[in-house]
Amino acid sequence: MYNNILIIVFCFFPAVLAGQKAIQITGTVADGEGRPIELAQIGVEGSVGAGANTDVNGFYSLRVTLHDTIAVVFSCVGYKSARRVVVASQGDFTLNIALRSTEWELGEVVVTASRNRLSSMHQINADKIKIMPDASGGNIESIIIMNPGVSSNNELSSQYSVRGGNFDENMVYVNGIEVYRPFLVRSGQQEGLSFINPDMAAEVNFSAGGFDAKYGDKMSSVLDIRYKKPTRTIEGSLSASFLGSTAYVGQKSGRFSQIHGFRYKRATSLLGTLDTKGEYDPDFIDYQMYITCELHPAWEVGLLGNFSRNRYNFIPKSRTTSFGTLQDAKRFEVYFDGREQDEFLTGFGALSLTNNSIRNTKLTLTVSAFTTSEKETYDITGEYWLNNLEIDTETNKATVGENLAVGSYHEHARNRLTSRVVNISHTGSVRLKSNELLWGFNFQQEQIDDRIREWERRDSAGYNWPHTQAGIAMAYNLFSRSKTNSLRFNAYMQNTYKIRINEGIFAITAGVRAGHWDFNNEWIFSPRFNIACLPNWKHDVAFRLATGIYYQSPFYKEIRDTVQTDGNTEVLLNRQIKSQRSWQIVGGMDYRFKATVGGIQRFFKFSAEIYYKKLNNMIPYNVDNVRIRYAGQNISSGYAMGIDFKFFGEFVPESDSWLSFSLMKSEETIRGVTVPRPTNQLYNISLFFQDFFPKHPKWKGLLRAHLADGLPFASPNAAYESRKFKMTPYRRVDLGISRQLLGEDNRQTGFLRYIRSIWIGIDVFNLLDINNVNSYYWITDVYDNQYAVPNYLTGRQLNARLIVDF
Repeated sequence: MYNNILIIVFCFFPAVLAGQKAIQITGTVADGEGRPIELAQIGVEGSVGAGANTDVNGFYSLRVTLHDTIAVVFSCVGYKSARRVVVASQGDFTLNIALRSTEWELGEVVVTASRNRLSSMHQINADKIKIMPDASGGNIESIIIMNPGVSSNNELSSQYSVRGGNFDENMVYVNGIEVYRPFLVRSGQQEGLSFINPDMAAEVNFSAGGFDAKYGDKMSSVLDIRYKKPTRTIEGSLSASFLGSTAYVGQKSGRFSQIHGFRYKRATSLLGTLDTKGEYDPDFIDYQMYITCELHPAWEVGLLGNFSRNRYNFIPKSRTTSFGTLQDAKRFEVYFDGREQDEFLTGFGALSLTNNSIRNTKLTLTVSAFTTSEKETYDITGEYWLNNLEIDTETNKATVGENLAVGSYHEHARNRLTSRVVNISHTGSVRLKSNELLWGFNFQQEQIDDRIREWERRDSAGYNWPHTQAGIAMAYNLFSRSKTNSLRFNAYMQNTYKIRINEGIFAITAGVRAGHWDFNNEWIFSPRFNIACLPNWKHDVAFRLATGIYYQSPFYKEIRDTVQTDGNTEVLLNRQIKSQRSWQIVGGMDYRFKATVGGIQRFFKFSAEIYYKKLNNMIPYNVDNVRIRYAGQNISSGYAMGIDFKFFGEFVPESDSWLSFSLMKSEETIRGVTVPRPTNQLYNISLFFQDFFPKHPKWKGLLRAHLADGLPFASPNAAYESRKFKMTPYRRVDLGISRQLLGEDNRQTGFLRYIRSIWIGIDVFNLLDINNVNSYYWITDVYDNQYAVPNYLTGRQLNARLIVDF
């Protein structure tokens, strides 16, 4: 019996040995755009312990036992897993694969929720953001402000504040080049179009704090945009609405690619909902191009260009504003004469040369230039009356009561500004096993010529205000001519080290920036550190911790200090100004989970970040609409701290929504007096919700809602430490309804076969018709009593749109 068993064992033993023969599988793992994915996991179904991870170049090598067929599984956090079944030969073989990111489509907006979880950057793919109801005309910033920690209290502007910082503390990069906005813009009505063209954007990355050393010297946030390269021979889109129109075309031919974008905006109908009635004639145009040519497999040249012209003409006629409470209601009436004419011309160009001849190394040389010519002119007179309103609580009718103030004013300005910024930069990167080393440096010349001629005269009840015995005085005046010509140098180096150990995946980034500006002869050094972890005990959880010293290197607006000379206000450029400094620490976590909704399991994600900023060498400022007026001196210190939450998920089938909630407190001490900072906002809530009509999936509804605490403010020309008033909360709901007329599932013949999709839609801006405020007009009577009259933003307005993609 035992002999028979031995015979059977020895007969099968050679077959067993043959079945255990091992082969080598090698290859690369990349994303949908061909970029290598690091730390992806590769395994074989049915094999315990057989597995590998990709390196920094996306390469893997896996040794497995030979079978007739082998099922190889590829997975990585933030990407959809893939399974490939191959028929094994007797030799080694190569298997390359591209993983699709875990994306959730928001109709025409795709938000990648789980990628880059080892970084402070949040990635948004918003190539067709025009389907969103946006009063600013379809800007990428309209989705940025929906993120936690980001706030905007003006739907006419693309500017935003982040975690207690102001508009000037946010960096915007396009293809690695920092871009600028006009200097003289005072209001959202003048602002026009954002620099970023959504039709041309391929990657949108945003960080609200704790960003790496490769990003420049500002304290609040970074918005990093990469323009696309066309993937088809020809592609394009057209759109039109009551706010304006856009056109985009892209073309690819061999090693050559180009994209062109044109945008036009008027928004006359939207401005007509403001309290001030008159002839609004805004006229904003923007043209951009991005051309790339592969001269050689290792060499590529790129050209980015932009021209923008923003014209704002306005002839005011009258204004009627009612404000106050039921017990203390007032009405402000004005009749105007005069006009305002503003023009902002900007041009931007960048030429880059990129080399990839050395393996795992990328070197880029870029020359860029930005120029702006700005003109702001107005002569406006007004006759005003301020009266009490008597409201009948039963009929809710208001009648004009006692007169509180009557007077006139005259506002005059002849402001001119020209600026030119030329930059030469080099950046490089190299991947070495588990490390990625980045470096860069740039030289920048800045030339600014600023001429200011503006004044305001007030006459209250026949008496000039302010009244002096010597003669007529102006309520406000500013006369100045300033020129600067300065050089700025910046450099950085950082390294990211990623490793997988028994406890999980860790990513450690450390870097430092250095900079010098010859205007004030100041050197700054900014060390930054970031560590992130995906623990093995819970693959759906990620933790992040970032800290560093962040500087706000002064630009032209911060260095302007005003002085009084013989009753006139002049501007002196403060050469003793220093960079504002912020020590920051940010801790965050992500938790991705499944939940059953409507009997179907769907993915959800919860994120939270807590932060603290210690602020030194601060330059106090006040905000009037979108204009920031700085003190021109480092005379304050303070802090900002808060916590942000975001809940993201698929609440209804095939559509995604999120809720952002932020708590924040920011104060500063100016000359021994502690006051809230102008951007102090206790709470900020944003809701983005999308739904389909039941049984009609081609109909989509999208709701955007904001609720934010009111901002602090002070009376004009008051000391910066006298900021003791507070605006009313900002509340706004926008609704958009869209219908897809043509899509991939019903492609047509003839000419229509070239059309990929057609959408029509209707938007209702400010659905609840709430009177929001972002600035005040102050009047003073002969008894020196001051009244703050709110400047209300836009009311309810309908918008229709058409979008065609081909």
